[in-house]
Amino acid sequence: MDKDFAARRRRDLIIAAVLAAIAALTPLFVKDVVVQNIMILTLMYAGLSQSWNILSGYCGQISLGHALYFGLGAYTTELLFTKFGVLPWFGMLAGGAVSALIAMGLGYPFFRLRGHYFVIATIVIAEIGLLLFHNWEWAGAAMGITIPIRGDSWLKFQFLRTKLPYFYFALALCCLAWFVTWWLENSKWGFWWRAVKDNPEAAESLGVDVFNSKMGAAAVSAFLVAVGGSFYAQFVSYIDPESVMGFQFSLLMALPAVLGGIGTLWGPVLGAAILIPLTELTRFKFGGSGRGVDLIVYGTLIVLISLALPRGLLSLFSRPKKTGAAR
Repeated sequence: MDKDFAARRRRDLIIAAVLAAIAALTPLFVKDVVVQNIMILTLMYAGLSQSWNILSGYCGQISLGHALYFGLGAYTTELLFTKFGVLPWFGMLAGGAVSALIAMGLGYPFFRLRGHYFVIATIVIAEIGLLLFHNWEWAGAAMGITIPIRGDSWLKFQFLRTKLPYFYFALALCCLAWFVTWWLENSKWGFWWRAVKDNPEAAESLGVDVFNSKMGAAAVSAFLVAVGGSFYAQFVSYIDPESVMGFQFSLLMALPAVLGGIGTLWGPVLGAAILIPLTELTRFKFGGSGRGVDLIVYGTLIVLISLALPRGLLSLFSRPKKTGAAR
């Protein structure tokens, strides 16, 4: 590893630590509940998009079905909690493990598909999962699950009087996803993923285990997304198939990375910091008008940024490099 690349990695770690510290202090000065809610969702989607970026950005396997893993994390946690009394913290780990296993199971047939065939397959399997939960009576079917409220408690991860615990968990999730990406980026797996993304045949000829590298990326990505789904379920205290497995969740994981810079370390964070507050504010301002003005504003921004900056907003702050990974 050359000195410039090592220096960039240290710089990224320092910047991340400073930004995390600033974010952690923000609730001390921002007391408005609506703004706090927007900050929680922004951090959550930054973490989700960073997790999605591991498989789709670094490994090049574009998925529009990650809502499946988000929903599995939510349902696993809440079914264990409501049916068997298992604490949400253990449910999060169980949901992540279940999602990782399913992601690898789906990888056996799906990773043999290329290009738009793979994308379509991820959409189809997510929709199948949505339909299954719509008709699964034991899991609440279309009526969903109302999470029993048992008072403010870190043990049961429930809070009614304040949103701050949810904020700090969302911040921890975002930091975890970022750090995992930062660590993997310079690992053997990170180099394998970028090689597979650029040219799978050439990578395989050089000794890269293409299939297993994709499976590893899918497992890590699904695990982190499922933890995000578990958190979201606790945050809203009610889930049904549409509220945790709807196609919009897959889009909201992908769009921040695409707009910020897919396959980069900071792209998902930058994209989420702009996209999610805009989404929530336009919905709050125009969503009740009945005219879809919020969707027009939101969609127009996406189109303009995509046309003007096809490599994402991060390209405004970076220049092409001869060596080293994309930042």
